[in-house]
Amino acid sequence: MSNSADSPHRPPRPRLRPVRFLTLIVFALAGLLFWLSFDTARGTNLRSDDSMLRLSDLIQERSHKNGAQDDRNATLREEVDALARRDNGNSRAEEAKVKALEKNAGTKPLKGQGVTVTLTDAPPNATAKIPGVPQPQPNDLVIHQQDLQAVVNALWHGGAKGIRVMDQRLISTSAVRCVGNTLILQGRVYSPPYKVTAVGDREALTNALTASPAIQNYLQYVNAYGLGWKVDQHEAVTLPGYSGTVDLHYAQPVKP
Repeated sequence: MSNSADSPHRPPRPRLRPVRFLTLIVFALAGLLFWLSFDTARGTNLRSDDSMLRLSDLIQERSHKNGAQDDRNATLREEVDALARRDNGNSRAEEAKVKALEKNAGTKPLKGQGVTVTLTDAPPNATAKIPGVPQPQPNDLVIHQQDLQAVVNALWHGGAKGIRVMDQRLISTSAVRCVGNTLILQGRVYSPPYKVTAVGDREALTNALTASPAIQNYLQYVNAYGLGWKVDQHEAVTLPGYSGTVDLHYAQPVKP
């Protein structure tokens, strides 16, 4: 999703001056805002509005397509890797170095002991469970982006060798983002409950979760309003390799 600005050397459009173009945009936006205000003033139910429902359906459809494309990318990558190993003539030492880099990059499956953290929204009709605590607002009852980020950051801090959020492996460019009460991760959309699985030393990972100030704050809401929190330990768990694109849209490697 890169947004590149027009080159400063690109000539202006022949039939529309920039000032006129901007004026048209302003009037168009003003008209759109007027229509939305009018439509809402008539009593449109934004939760059941057909346009909103179509947008939700479009997002879900795109999410499914992105998932299928990721699977296709993974298959193609395996084929390319197999051809490269057959034809590149690298020495065993070079091949071992490449495999180590692939492992660190998160593009290969990872197996080992680990933990899974599950976060769940509280019931929509939840009330305060502790005397003296104010009654919850709607935002108090749902998982937020900072809650997921706190779990991921704590697991990395605890020495995780790899992390999976829902069914996707995290890599260095992954961003855990929430819009409303849905998670958007690498072009796909998820709803709670959210599962975060890490491979690493189980005791170190659990201790890191317990020591995180952000998670301690979240646990106060768990006790007060019934948000979900569960930590499961695994003798052995396998994380998938990242199957999406690894192309950078903004950052560039530093030239030596």
